[in-house]
Amino acid sequence: MKFYPIETGNLKLDGGAMFGVVPKVLWSKAYPCDENNLCNWSMRCLLIVDGDRKILIDNGIGDKQDEKWLKHYYLNGDATLESSLAKVGYKPEDITDAILTHMHFDHCGGSVKWNDDKSGYELAFSNATYWTSQQQFDWATKPNRREKASFLKENILPIQESGHLKLFSEEGEYIPNITFKLYDGHTEGQVIPHIKYNGKTVVFMADLMPSAAHIPMPWIMAYDVRPLQTLKDRERFYNEALENDYILFFEHDIYNEAGTIHNTEKGVRIKEAGKLINFITSKM
Repeated sequence: MKFYPIETGNLKLDGGAMFGVVPKVLWSKAYPCDENNLCNWSMRCLLIVDGDRKILIDNGIGDKQDEKWLKHYYLNGDATLESSLAKVGYKPEDITDAILTHMHFDHCGGSVKWNDDKSGYELAFSNATYWTSQQQFDWATKPNRREKASFLKENILPIQESGHLKLFSEEGEYIPNITFKLYDGHTEGQVIPHIKYNGKTVVFMADLMPSAAHIPMPWIMAYDVRPLQTLKDRERFYNEALENDYILFFEHDIYNEAGTIHNTEKGVRIKEAGKLINFITSKM
């Protein structure tokens, strides 16, 4: 098995939205912002090559949206999904499995692309099975008013119409060495993949924990639809992570790809943070 962090570019979001009720005087020390209160966030995905399978977890914002829409997110950085895949020797058509942790636009926008004449949409990963939870799919296709702007039908419905979508309702190992676990709070049925590798477990944190700065238990995004449920699910996750020495892979942390946690007198905190490769003992 080989791991490849896949950068798809960055976006800027309001720091207050990203840290919820935590005062700026605290969160800005952990994650800096500009004069407009905007923090820069990665849209980092993860490619796992295991035998004949090329498994991509999340896929960034894509490029289907118009300039007026995109300007709200201040996209920056040179990396794209295609260029990052090419850098490690792969093309979109090589992907066999596309895991969608959830269907917010910054996580699944790269799933679907314009066709050649822009008359319609087609799958970006033409040979892939797309995986997400039934709970998330139902939530995304019948969105509440608060979350509706984050669920774009052009990112979702073409996958269903293609026949490439596989939905599951229970936690389990649907792909060898990768267990899908479900967490609510941020959105319903968020899929958090747990990957077994050389006796270790690498966990793709998605928006259960967007960055190392979010590790203190109550540092929960204002975007979460049920923050008290997020709190419960984080506690469940922390208990498992501490007991099993999980390696956490961060999707949105522009400074750190991965990290580990430990208990302190102030609660659970980051222990180490850095490149994913530094937490894996054998060479990839």
